[in-house]
Amino acid sequence: MSLDPEDLYEVDSDVPDLTGAVLLHYFDGFMDAGSAGSALVEHLLATHEHRVVARFDVDDLIDYRARRPTMTYATDRWEHYDAPELVVHLLYDAIGTPFLLLTGPEPDRRWEAVAAAVRSLVERWGVRLTVGFHGIPMGVPHTRKLSVISHATRPELVTDKSPFNTVQVPGHLSALIELRLGEAGHDAMGFAAYVPHYLAQGVYPTAALGILDAVMKATGLAVKTGDLPEAAKRTDAEIAKQVAESDEVAQVVEALERQYDAFMSSSQNLLIAEGEEVPSADELAAELERFLAEQQRDH
Repeated sequence: MSLDPEDLYEVDSDVPDLTGAVLLHYFDGFMDAGSAGSALVEHLLATHEHRVVARFDVDDLIDYRARRPTMTYATDRWEHYDAPELVVHLLYDAIGTPFLLLTGPEPDRRWEAVAAAVRSLVERWGVRLTVGFHGIPMGVPHTRKLSVISHATRPELVTDKSPFNTVQVPGHLSALIELRLGEAGHDAMGFAAYVPHYLAQGVYPTAALGILDAVMKATGLAVKTGDLPEAAKRTDAEIAKQVAESDEVAQVVEALERQYDAFMSSSQNLLIAEGEEVPSADELAAELERFLAEQQRDH
C-alpha cells in the first residue's frame, strides 16, 4: 500500500492559480441532521458554474458491500453503474472568485491517508482556509432563531461558540481533516447547524441557509442564495400549519420553547429553569417527531 498521499488522487492538468482560495468540504455518511450539509452541496453545484479539478481513487477507500452503488437493469442488460465519486469541484461565486468544494461519500478506510492527501492539495493550491459543515440534532424549537456554531484551528477564526466544554463524540473525516490541518499550521474550521430533533430526518432548508450565511461571513465569498430562502419559507410554513392543527402538539412546542429560553437566559448550561417542570428535550422531540410523521403519512 502506497504511503504517498498524492497517489490517492489525480489532478486536472488545467487548474488556474488558486492562491488564497477557500476549500469547502462535505462527506456523505456522517451525521447531517435536516440534510443541512448535503442540501448546501446540492445548492452550490446547482447554482454555480463548476468543474472537477481533482478526483480521488475511491476503489481503495470505499467498502462497496457496506454501501452498494446503484446499478440500472434495462430489459436484458445492465445499462448503468452509479459509481461513487470523491472529487474536488472548482466553482466561482457571484463576483467570479474561485473556490473549491470537496465532496462525495465519506471513505470507509484510510482516513489518515485522505487527510494527508487533502493537506497536500491545500499546500499545492495555496488554499487559505478549509471549511466543513453539517447539521446536528438538538433539543431546540423551530420557532427560535437557528443557531450555527463554529470550531476552528485558531481561536480568532471561531464565530459562534458551542455551549459544550469537553465532550467525546464519534469521529468523522471532516473533523480529522480540520485537526490534522491545524497541526500542520493551516487554517481550518467547521460549522454545525442546530436542527430541531423532530426535523432531523427530513430536509430542513433553514439549516442549509444558516450554514451558507455563516460560510459567507467567515470566508468573504459571495455565494448565490438562489431558491434556498423560498424553500425555507415553504418548509417553515408547512411545519407551522401542522403544529397549529393540534393543540396537544402546540403545547409540546411551547414547552420546548420554555426549555430553550430557560437555557438561553441561564448563566450556566442548564436546560431547565429552577422549579420549572417540563419534559426532557428528547421526550418533547420524540412526541413532535411522531406527530409530524403521522401528518406526512396522511398527506
